[in-house]
Amino acid sequence: MQTSVDIEALNKQIYQDSAFLEELDLETSKVIVGQKYMIQRLLLGLLANGHVLLEGLPGLAKTLAIKTLSSSVGGSFSRIQFTPDLLPADIIGTMIFNLSQNEFTVRKGPIFANFVLADEINRAPAKVQSALLESMQEKQVTIGKETFKLQAPFLVLATQNPIEQEGTYPLPEAQTDRFMLKVKIDYPTIEDERQIIRKSISGETGQKISPVVTTETIMNARDLVRKVYMDEKIEQYILDIVFATRNPKDYNLEKLAPLITYGGSPRASINLAMASKAFAFLNRRGYVIPEDVRNICKDVLRHRIGISYEAEAENITQEDIINEVLNQIEVP
Repeated sequence: MQTSVDIEALNKQIYQDSAFLEELDLETSKVIVGQKYMIQRLLLGLLANGHVLLEGLPGLAKTLAIKTLSSSVGGSFSRIQFTPDLLPADIIGTMIFNLSQNEFTVRKGPIFANFVLADEINRAPAKVQSALLESMQEKQVTIGKETFKLQAPFLVLATQNPIEQEGTYPLPEAQTDRFMLKVKIDYPTIEDERQIIRKSISGETGQKISPVVTTETIMNARDLVRKVYMDEKIEQYILDIVFATRNPKDYNLEKLAPLITYGGSPRASINLAMASKAFAFLNRRGYVIPEDVRNICKDVLRHRIGISYEAEAENITQEDIINEVLNQIEVP
C-alpha cells in the first residue's frame, strides 16, 4: 500500500505532468465547438491505451473530433472508410509479387498508424471487421508468414451510425468487447450550435491544427496513469459493479435477472479500473475517487451487457440496468 506521503508526491507530479492537457484542449477547441464529453472520452482512450467506439447520428463531428485530436498529437493518422466491398487486405496489407526481385514483398495497409479511424465500422462484413481484432488486442498484424508490431501509441477510433440498418453489419460481441469505451454522442446545445453556424459561415472551421503534444508525452502520461493510486475499497467497488451485472441476485437485484442474458467480462473490470485512473489523471489528480468510477461506468459497460427479449419488450436499455446497479451498490 502507498503511504499518504507517496500519494501526495504522486499527486504533485501528476498535476505538473498533466499540464499538456490544457494545450490539447485549446488546440481542439479551435475546430470543435462544444462536445466536451466526446473529446474527454477520446482522451480517456488515448491515456488508458484503450480503443473507442463512437455511436451517434450523422453530422455530430465524430470524424472531425478524431481527426482534430490526432492532428493535435504529433503522430501518424489514417482513415479507413468501411464499405460492404472492403477486403481484409485493404486494412492490414497484403503480399505483392515484386518482378525485379522475383519474390513476394509485404505492402503494409493503413492499419500501420498511431491513430486509425475506422469510419462507419458497421458498414463492412464480419471478415473485414475481424481483420481489426488481432491489431486491437495484440497490437500486431500478421501478413503472410510475417508478424509486425504496431507503433505505439496505437489507437483504433471507430464510428457507427445507429439509425441505419440497411446495408450494415452489427458488430459481434467479441469485437465490441475489445473497445474500452462505447460512447454515445448527442446533439449539441442550442448555444453551441449557434457558434457552429457562425464558425461555418465565417470559414473558421477550416483552421489548421498544429501538433502541441508529442507521442513521447502520451507514452509518459500512460505510465503515470498506471501509477495513479487506487484504494482497495475502490477496487472492491469496481468488482461489485461488474459482478452485479453477472449475478444480480447476489446483490439484491432479483428484478434484473430476467433482463440480462450476460454480464461484463473480466475485460470490463480491467477497463473500468484503467479508465477510472485515466479519468483521475484528466482531472489532474493522483488518486481515484468513487465519482470517477461512476462517471465512466456507462461508457465501459453499455456494450458488455446483453439484454433479453423481455428487456427489449419493456424498452429497458443497458443504461437503465447500469443505473439500477449503481443505485444498489454501496459507494465506498
